[in-house]
Amino acid sequence: MQASEAALIRGAKGGDREAFCQLARLYERRLFALALYYCRDAHDAEDLSQEVWLKAYRAIGSFRGESSFYTWLRRIAINTFLNDRHSVGSQGKAISSDNVSIDEIGDMAALNDAGIEEVLHKRQMVAQVREAMAELTPQQRLIFLLKHEEEMSCEEIAQACEVSTGTVKKALFRAVQKIRERLGISQKNAEGLAVTK
Repeated sequence: MQASEAALIRGAKGGDREAFCQLARLYERRLFALALYYCRDAHDAEDLSQEVWLKAYRAIGSFRGESSFYTWLRRIAINTFLNDRHSVGSQGKAISSDNVSIDEIGDMAALNDAGIEEVLHKRQMVAQVREAMAELTPQQRLIFLLKHEEEMSCEEIAQACEVSTGTVKKALFRAVQKIRERLGISQKNAEGLAVTK
């Protein structure tokens, strides 16, 4: 039986490596997904994730419980991403969406009760969004991900990234504009499709 998160945190703060490892298992996929969305390369995402976990391990004694463990961990991740020079160099890399077999597409279609054309169309849209995100600056990409993947408010993002709320809004506007351009959605059409968060 797995210990509660609070017990794991207490253990990790007391130097129990196994408790920290159990904590890491709780959040490793979520952290890796955020890193992968940010740098768009599995090896770079793995390196960034490991760096975040190392920093978290070293700093666990300073965790005061004023926020959730994941919020604290995400803060370390944001700082790591912003300070990472390697991710800036990976601007040209993108996750390939073409390495899925026809059988896997058929399986997905069956699971989703959707036609293969719909699945392929969704894959194409995802690839176009990823290409558009590759054209964003690292800061714009991070802000976009924090808003749309982590569902943080503009104020929370501004505080986490140590920028103004205006900078966050401008980055979000430019990111959405770039994605719209890549998908061929005009501003006029987008107003009818606008979704507020």
